[in-house]
Amino acid sequence: MADLRNPKWIWFKGWLFLGTGIAAAVLAFLECPSWRNAIYLSVTIWAFCRFYYFAFYVIQNYVDPGYRFSGLGAFVRYALRQKRDR
Repeated sequence: MADLRNPKWIWFKGWLFLGTGIAAAVLAFLECPSWRNAIYLSVTIWAFCRFYYFAFYVIQNYVDPGYRFSGLGAFVRYALRQKRDR
């Protein structure tokens, strides 16, 4: 599979991810609507967003400037390799 390079398709993919996330959050909340579940869902989304930022921005810019990612699988392999090298 070739890399996605067309800006229009990249934007479409981003909006599709956003729509999918919103739909999943709404469906999860509707399954059992309560303030507690809304807070849990919000914290979960926030924490995963922060992890994604850590995995790609923080590691690349502050820990290992030579590291370039291609996805979460590549980050897991990188993290396991770093743990083994310590």
